[in-house]
Amino acid sequence: MTTRTTFLGLGAMGSALAAAALDAGRPSVVWNRTPGRARALGQGGATVAGSIEEAVIGDGVVVVCLFDHQSVRAVLGPVAAHLAGRTVINLTTTTPNQARGLATWAAEHGITCLDGAIMAVPAMIGRPGSTIFYSGPEAAFEENRELLGLWGQSDYFGADPGMASLRDMAMLVGMYTMFAGFLHGAAMVGAEGVSAVEFARAQMSFLAAMTGQLAGLAATVDAENYAGAGQQSLEFTEAALDSLVTASLDQGIGAEVLRPVQDIVRRQVAAGYGRQGTARIFEELRMSR
Repeated sequence: MTTRTTFLGLGAMGSALAAAALDAGRPSVVWNRTPGRARALGQGGATVAGSIEEAVIGDGVVVVCLFDHQSVRAVLGPVAAHLAGRTVINLTTTTPNQARGLATWAAEHGITCLDGAIMAVPAMIGRPGSTIFYSGPEAAFEENRELLGLWGQSDYFGADPGMASLRDMAMLVGMYTMFAGFLHGAAMVGAEGVSAVEFARAQMSFLAAMTGQLAGLAATVDAENYAGAGQQSLEFTEAALDSLVTASLDQGIGAEVLRPVQDIVRRQVAAGYGRQGTARIFEELRMSR
């Protein structure tokens, strides 16, 4: 008999995780601070708990998908005794050190904590393209592979509880800065009446082509060979960024998106690295630790 799975937190993502388990025929208990969010899952066969205490009494794995790290600690703290000897899978977005802190707290209370970072939106859960990163006790990852597989591809990154979060956040840096760059460009052409939709059509294909440069940049960084042939120099990049800032300001668009990159490049040039490749800004970022 399959033991039950308890889901704490029924926002869009938490509900999607619970729905996937229900669709697979897994007995599920659901709880949310706002009871109304549990209604649809209850109609789908889930047991709706009236309180957090009611939700966690019993056996089985507990899946946590709440607003933030503070929410996780606030919800789990009062019921820690009921969770001793069980596994908690935390899929709440947390920083690496918050994930490590939660794992330490869990171990002090006899709880096994597997941390996860969801690389998908709710509509993708259980469908191709959905991936979730995990880190923490390998035994917990292996023992729950069937459940984890219901949500998407499961990638395990070792015993350090913070590694899933670290990889997640490192990837999100690229996403958010890309979005900011797109919106900046859309604002520039928008000042002349070009629609963001029209701009997106051109930008999408351009950015897709540019991602082909990532492998080369990565090889350069790993080799620490910034003087190799064929690299765009920091001096060239500085001039390009100066032009981009000027063009933005001429269009009445703030340069807040560009300034940090411009400052990093300028510092590298001032330090005497102007003829080296632009990938050398990696060293500037690493030095700021």
